[in-house]
Amino acid sequence: MKFVVIPAPDIPYKNKTILFFLLGFALIFLHATHSSAQMMPNSFADLAEKISPSVVNITTTTVTAGRASQAPRGIVPEGSPFEEFFKEFDDRRRGGNLRPRRSSALGSGFVISSSGFIVTNNHVIDGADEIQIEFFSGETLPAKVIGTDKNTDIAVLKVEPDLPLEFVGFGDSDIARVGDWVVAMGNPMGQGFSVSAGIVSARNRALAGIYDDYIQTDAAINRGNSGGPLFNLQGDVVGVNTAILSPNGGSIGIGFSMASNVVSRVVDQLIEFGEIRRGWLGVRIQDLDEDLVESIDGLDQVAGALVSGVPAGPAKDAGMLQNDVITVFDGHDVEDVRDLVQTVGNTEVGRAVDVIVLRDGNEVTLSVTLGLRDDEKLASSEVVPEKETPPEPQKNFKELGITLSNLTKEIRSGLGLKPELEGVVVMDVIETSEAYEKGLRSGDLIAEAGQSKITAISEFEDQVNATIEGGRKTMLLLVRRNGDPKFLALTIQK
Repeated sequence: MKFVVIPAPDIPYKNKTILFFLLGFALIFLHATHSSAQMMPNSFADLAEKISPSVVNITTTTVTAGRASQAPRGIVPEGSPFEEFFKEFDDRRRGGNLRPRRSSALGSGFVISSSGFIVTNNHVIDGADEIQIEFFSGETLPAKVIGTDKNTDIAVLKVEPDLPLEFVGFGDSDIARVGDWVVAMGNPMGQGFSVSAGIVSARNRALAGIYDDYIQTDAAINRGNSGGPLFNLQGDVVGVNTAILSPNGGSIGIGFSMASNVVSRVVDQLIEFGEIRRGWLGVRIQDLDEDLVESIDGLDQVAGALVSGVPAGPAKDAGMLQNDVITVFDGHDVEDVRDLVQTVGNTEVGRAVDVIVLRDGNEVTLSVTLGLRDDEKLASSEVVPEKETPPEPQKNFKELGITLSNLTKEIRSGLGLKPELEGVVVMDVIETSEAYEKGLRSGDLIAEAGQSKITAISEFEDQVNATIEGGRKTMLLLVRRNGDPKFLALTIQK
């Protein structure tokens, strides 16, 4: 066989430059791809070995008093002299259910200090009479509760070890990205220490609480994993496994872990104070929507929190008013109600902060000194003498689909309204109307219309006419139901 060597054709200088550039780019791309591939772990064994000593199983015991049994119905008549005999016989047959009964529950947790502080879920230890901590080594120690926070479902426990314990620290959950690898560890189904791996499926999930900030993951989380840690690949805790979404009680790949940046603040306060001290602004607020934005002067986007009430408290002392829209809190642009509540709650009690509100189309800056939030404290309101409103005929606003009445003494009494509340009462709402669709119902009290207080039907009618003359399409209403305020925007003209 004969080989013929053919000289390579000469490549122009310009083309050579392009070729070298492409070759260099290809090499960089291959190197980057190789580096990314190295980031994907071949095994989680090293990480599991590193973090296992800091993860604990938690067993709680609750003692409940037995209940006296009743005589079997239908066997002896009530009040019969044989009633006590049959009740004693039934107690003996059941083994004496008057005796206290002990029930146990299992959960997980993790050690955050060498001195023995342990983090878990509040629901794991809630109501427990005894708490036992089992370590990876098999050692067990009793624990006492340092503090709990029901809003975030976090609890801090303390054991007294003879030697310093191995522990883990909190990572920054804010930098966790969707798609990042995470590892969950705990005591699923009471089977003992177990590790599962997955990815961050979603972030900033809210379930039911106002302080919720959950990381969603497909790492297997089952009953018994509650209170256990969710680790990143560096071995830092980025979440506390709290809940699962499941039709059968088992993992289907939708688990929720409270973000570590929320947990760490709660834990610090529980250790320092034994309770949570959240900032309190002292306002009733609601989210905005497109219709409300249309009704408020100077507002051009659905962002902020609309103040629907200002009871006695820090905000009122600072001059905040109903109808204000809170747009900025302490330099932070407010997205919605949840964002504002979380930001205020994370701010130090007693600190003076600047709050920017939109009022009558203008920005107003208020200096508010935050109080201490107490969820169990009922908001107090001043009681003013009741004003007697002379009865007037009802008026049917056909174009709005509602029938209104002045607030008489009889209607006030029938609705159980406080003496200081004023407005007009919704007597009827047509179910096919926009008013019904927006949530207006008979029995509601309309306290404001067009951002003006109203006490009679004639004043409501004046505001409708003013809205039309001003060229507005919607009118803002402040509605009270069972005393709770809520704004809604009603279309006045198409």
